Amino acid sequence: MSTEDAQDPEASRSWQKRRAIDLIAPHGGVLAADYFDVGQSRSLPWKRRPEASRLLGDVACRDRNFDAVVIGEPARAFYGPQFALTFPILTHYGVGLWVPEVGGAVDPGSEAHDLVMTLFGGMSKGERARIQMRVRTAMSALAQDTSRYLGGRPPYGYRLVDAGPHPNPAKANLGQRLHRLEPDPATSPVIERIYRMYADGAGLRYIAQQLTDDGVPSPSQYDPARNRHRDPRGWSHSAIRAILDNPAYRGIRVWGKQEKYEVLVSPDDVAAGYETRMRWRDQADWIAPDRRTHEALIPDELVQAVRLRTQARRGPGLVCSRESTVPYALRGLLFCAACGRRMQGAARVGKRTTRILYRCELGKSRSVPVDLSDHPRTVYLREDEVTARLDEWIATLADPEDLARGQDVDPAGGTGYAALQRQLREANAKVAALVTAVESGVAVEDLTAALRRRTAERDELKARLEQAERPVSCLPHRSANWSRNWAGCQLCSVRRPGGTRRGVRDPWAPP
Repeated sequence: MSTEDAQDPEASRSWQKRRAIDLIAPHGGVLAADYFDVGQSRSLPWKRRPEASRLLGDVACRDRNFDAVVIGEPARAFYGPQFALTFPILTHYGVGLWVPEVGGAVDPGSEAHDLVMTLFGGMSKGERARIQMRVRTAMSALAQDTSRYLGGRPPYGYRLVDAGPHPNPAKANLGQRLHRLEPDPATSPVIERIYRMYADGAGLRYIAQQLTDDGVPSPSQYDPARNRHRDPRGWSHSAIRAILDNPAYRGIRVWGKQEKYEVLVSPDDVAAGYETRMRWRDQADWIAPDRRTHEALIPDELVQAVRLRTQARRGPGLVCSRESTVPYALRGLLFCAACGRRMQGAARVGKRTTRILYRCELGKSRSVPVDLSDHPRTVYLREDEVTARLDEWIATLADPEDLARGQDVDPAGGTGYAALQRQLREANAKVAALVTAVESGVAVEDLTAALRRRTAERDELKARLEQAERPVSCLPHRSANWSRNWAGCQLCSVRRPGGTRRGVRDPWAPP
């Protein structure tokens, strides 16, 4: 389910489980485990969805506790060609696939079943494309023909105020209201000050430093709830530039300055799917009504003066690729201890070797606040100094005994995942024993209460098992093999043939 902000995840999970149970119950099937992705687009391949990827991993395990996979709705599970890429994996490991629309198990040798599942993948892709087209067209029409505020963060210098009930009666009954922009008494004078300083000849760096020295809150500091991804300390030069380029301060609401587009994750592996990126659209493609939509903060003559100076200082506006050919093994993992900012790669190419450095230049992209006035102009850190210590530390992790101790879990005690699995197996065995006793001729009246009690215990354990965190463990023989292969080589597995490093994987980063 991808629209977790528009529907209840538990309700969606419940009805999909109900469809699955209704399909397998007449054949004596029960749900051993469920896998439910929340907030993941159906366009992502299974290996890039957390729960679906976990399912594929469990399918490959010999000790799995299920014989087949049942899908509540195939359009949500298979998008485009995903069925053709996933079903052979299930077939290879002897795991069946049950789908309500087929009426049971999908036959690997049936052309009709293959055609039906492929059709569902195409319908799923078409449904997503139609929704995207409708939303974009509707938003473009609203931006062109109305003066409504279309959502998002209010620009610095404005605030949102109530503008009456929502035009959709259903949303109005839920209490949703329209909003409009009006000048913020606390920050609107700052906008006019920025424009006048720039028109008088001040540069971006000077304006940002002057505002910081005067204690004027930056946009991220003034409204931290809407700017959690920004550094609240001082004004950045890019913030001044964005304010000068924003047509909202002329009283014109503009929509569609950026757009999403999809590119292949890897051209050499089409099955990996696409990833969504953002890019700026040409200014001629921005959408705005012909009239003003809210009160302007800057007079037209001041806007014109700023525009003339901006155009005179800018170049042709060509966008060039800034992708580096130098491999930074610790890219995105190092932070400056003085200011907490992420350090940037800075390679020094020599005649024979290339020195890979990481640097922090606080004053290059933003003003320097008073509490960081003693920050060095530039801080450098050599990569080889860090990776040498990482080699020594990682080597200590390859001790087989330490790995074995880390994998030891006592299934007989505690309330963890392993203990719940053991209790569930015992409960299933007790229920099966009672059913066997009934089939052997024991009076049903004598076993009804016990069967009801054992069934309730089993259902409770299933619910607790679904909510419990599933541990990730490594089999002992795999752990020992990994230790033997790792011993002595340290970080050579991330080296390129030329001696450079390929990269260190962040275990908390998304795949």
